[in-house]
Amino acid sequence: MKYLILCLLIVDILAGNCGGNCPSRRCPRCPCGMRRAPINIGAICRSHSWSQRCCNCVVRGESGGNAHSQNYNGNGTYDVGVFQINQIHWRSCSGGKAPCNVTTNLRCAIGVYRGAHNRWRPWMAARRCGCTNSP
Repeated sequence: MKYLILCLLIVDILAGNCGGNCPSRRCPRCPCGMRRAPINIGAICRSHSWSQRCCNCVVRGESGGNAHSQNYNGNGTYDVGVFQINQIHWRSCSGGKAPCNVTTNLRCAIGVYRGAHNRWRPWMAARRCGCTNSP
């Protein structure tokens, strides 16, 4: 019986943090899976003509460069991927699916960035990076 309880506890812990992809440990499911997917932050940032300094800082702050990073928000939505794209954007940029693929996540990020008048305001990390009004 103790073994069963221990196993259930381990499964609950692993599911809640999605194999380390959900640092808050509050993810009821794992839309980007349980394996980490580190990316080259500089390379992904160079894929668009935005501030490289801000992009690097925002990506480091949002996901640490893990393409499978995910966060469950208090309002019941998820932020996923290297740019932590909120679930409200998934329909318009990834057909309603979690944009865990780096290319899709980048496409979504460019859409969010453009929607914010080419500013980093939508990302929480932008405040810490001093980039809320930077292109």
